[in-house]
Amino acid sequence: MSTTNCGFVAVVGRPNVGKSTLINVLMGTKVSIVTAKPQTTRHRILAVHTTPDTQIVFIDTPGIHRKADKAMNRMMNRAAASALADADLILFVVEAGRWTVEDGDVLQRLQSVSAPVVAVLNKVDLVQPKDKLLAIISETAERREFADIVPISARKGDNLEALLGLIPPYLPESPFLFPADMQTDRGIEFRAAETIREKLTLSLHQEIPYGLTVQIEQFEADEKGITIHAIIWVERDSQKGIVVGKGGAVLKRIGREARLELKQQLQRPVHLDLWVKVKDNWADSEKDLLRLGFESQ
Repeated sequence: MSTTNCGFVAVVGRPNVGKSTLINVLMGTKVSIVTAKPQTTRHRILAVHTTPDTQIVFIDTPGIHRKADKAMNRMMNRAAASALADADLILFVVEAGRWTVEDGDVLQRLQSVSAPVVAVLNKVDLVQPKDKLLAIISETAERREFADIVPISARKGDNLEALLGLIPPYLPESPFLFPADMQTDRGIEFRAAETIREKLTLSLHQEIPYGLTVQIEQFEADEKGITIHAIIWVERDSQKGIVVGKGGAVLKRIGREARLELKQQLQRPVHLDLWVKVKDNWADSEKDLLRLGFESQ
């Protein structure tokens, strides 16, 4: 009987470095929402990549925050730390040619982790001239002893097969932990809430996306399709006005965009109702965060 390998691979890095994009491309499907704004990923999400003899369980983590001044940021940091503790291998994602103080903070956190660390240099398609890449790899190697250094472009799909190929030897010999056809540990309601939040984040500017979250109040499926009632929580009345828009125009547009994507994801007709409500400082209250579905670890 042939043996199988299975284990956890934590994907970590500073906010907005391309972790979720990388996982989505490796999976060949959208597991995590993606926007150009930091803090898009707020939860620890498992993405399960299965081949006949290997199951890689990627852990998509929130970006590690240097300044965790709110309860939500502290909970996100704890989620990232929990992923590090569970990992058999760590993919440390950085932007090729752009090292920041936040990258250094994340690397410092990795010093106490026993799992091997692979440096993933993302966005190499933006490196100009191309011969700079060798110098960037050399500089990265001097920062610590990495198990490997892999230059990639998640956006363009460059060198991703090589990245996938180096992972299995680091995973323990083990039966698969999840069904072979399972792609994520997150259910439909979570993905619906995240899709709505993604459309909000893409549509709204400045600080508004960081002060809102989405809660599914009702999710029902029958022969006619799926009915979803969702609440968009904001922290101030002024934010509510911006989310709703003049004559409800912004909220209607966001609802339409979210409904179309959910219809495509679920392959069912979707009826979506959105309400906007105010909860003062919900992002700085662990009690409110737990009620809204944030994990305490």
